[in-house]
Amino acid sequence: MMENIEIIDDKTLELTIRINDESHGVCNALRHILMQDPDVEYAVYNIDHPLTGKPEMTIKTKRGKRPRIVLEKAAKELQKESGEFKKLVEEAL
Repeated sequence: MMENIEIIDDKTLELTIRINDESHGVCNALRHILMQDPDVEYAVYNIDHPLTGKPEMTIKTKRGKRPRIVLEKAAKELQKESGEFKKLVEEAL
């Protein structure tokens, strides 16, 4: 997933990224995981056009926490949860 991410703006407490080749599904799941992190003040994303737009996500962290670190942690959690879900589906079929 990280190879599909382009950094737009990288500040001490705020990171804006573009996520290429992804849609609302991945972005919303990632945002949900980020918002569960107590170190995250907010995480939002926007897709300018539903057919051609590329999602841009902004993550703002609380004092002393780096957005890149919470993003990496959230991406690993999303990968873990996706794997668990895939396993449940495979077992059900």
